[in-house]
Amino acid sequence: MDSQKKITGLTQLGKSISPPLSPKEAKLEVFENPHPDTDYVIRITAPEFTTICPVTSQPDFGTIIVDYCPEKLLIETKSFKMFLFSFRNHGCFHEECTVSIHKELMFVMNPKYLRVAGLWYPRGGMTLDIKIEKGSIPNGCTPLPLENISYRGGRG
Repeated sequence: MDSQKKITGLTQLGKSISPPLSPKEAKLEVFENPHPDTDYVIRITAPEFTTICPVTSQPDFGTIIVDYCPEKLLIETKSFKMFLFSFRNHGCFHEECTVSIHKELMFVMNPKYLRVAGLWYPRGGMTLDIKIEKGSIPNGCTPLPLENISYRGGRG
């Protein structure tokens, strides 16, 4: 097994770093998939995602769910956490945040399949759920369901 293989090139993991001030300053890092011969699904959930409205500067809260079937690369989760943190003081609409996260992950990993869902808390009495996906799910792989998922504190 190659699980003991040393991972090199990561600059954030295991180090104290300052959070990036914007998504453009954030650096998403990747490492080699230790099992490129096996199809599987990875889910990353960030239930405390925050950004600000670009018009009112009021805070917006949501949950970001990422499901992907890797090809050659995996996302390093500390760098992903810092990337998401960089939206905290960045003004963008819910749609822009969700789609931007998807595009950046596609760019750095080029997975077989990627789905990003943004489940946004109510604003003005309405919730927005945004889902973007690209690629093909390999045979035998099933992404975890999004149905009946709520990170909105009780009612979804």
